[in-house]
Amino acid sequence: MAKRRRLEMPPNPLSPDLETKSALPTPAPHIRMPIADVAGETAGRAALEEVAREMTKAEQEGRVIKKLALKDVSVHHLSRDRMVLDEAEMKALQASISARGQQPPIEVVDLGDTYGLISGLRRIEALRALGESHVLALIKRPDSSQSAYQAMIEENEIRAGLSFYERANIAVAAVAQRIYPNTKAAVKELFANTPKAKRSKILKFVILRDALGATLKFPTAIPEHLGLALSQALAADPELAAGLGAALKDAKPKNAAAERAVLEAALKRPVAAKLDRTELAPGLVFETKAGRAVLSGSKVDDAFLAALRGWAERQLS
Repeated sequence: MAKRRRLEMPPNPLSPDLETKSALPTPAPHIRMPIADVAGETAGRAALEEVAREMTKAEQEGRVIKKLALKDVSVHHLSRDRMVLDEAEMKALQASISARGQQPPIEVVDLGDTYGLISGLRRIEALRALGESHVLALIKRPDSSQSAYQAMIEENEIRAGLSFYERANIAVAAVAQRIYPNTKAAVKELFANTPKAKRSKILKFVILRDALGATLKFPTAIPEHLGLALSQALAADPELAAGLGAALKDAKPKNAAAERAVLEAALKRPVAAKLDRTELAPGLVFETKAGRAVLSGSKVDDAFLAALRGWAERQLS
């Protein structure tokens, strides 16, 4: 009988009886494919470029707050709408900045070597009074001078209203700088978000500003009702401006109350009758005033006067 040979099974590499783990196969290291590195770098670069584009866009739209040296900001870039700074309000603003720092940024336009102030005059002056050297600002890029003036006025209308005289004054200044063709257009555009009735009052104050702007010392203190009454009186009597100017010069008012008293006294005087003037024909003007009639012009020659006298005599016969 043939002897049977016992078969020996090879050891199981996963058997717990294995004396050493060195027999376990070593897993191959994970190799990152080059395409993965390229994709990661591309994604990172795209993200950075997107951030850069957004930052550039934010700067162009004036949404990035920057810290500027106060000495580099010119407050005379635009004719300012605010003519006086209330002392009590300025002290309150200084106290607020001392306690909490500057809150809303000012708005400026980049002029190259300097920055031109659009809005934020009071914050600029408060920071200077506190001895600060820098200011937080939004750098705007208005598409026109009209846009810059509108931005300045809108901020003051929202934060602290201007007097009617100041509103009229900035409209006149904008016309003088040829930003607008006339004061009516200036008021309409600069105060576009203001009710029509208010714009009408501003135009009436333009009459007052044109007539007495060089004489008044405290124009921003003139209350609305007095300013409107003065404007109406000045429109009715063009000679009133000269009389008022002389009265103010003689009185030399030391404060707003004294100046107001002079103006109120002028309104109590009788208003001269308005002169009616009509051009009847080229070269013939007819004027009437308080029972007096005047004919003038190139057509008023000897023959015309003789005919006129004859007509008058026939009317009285």
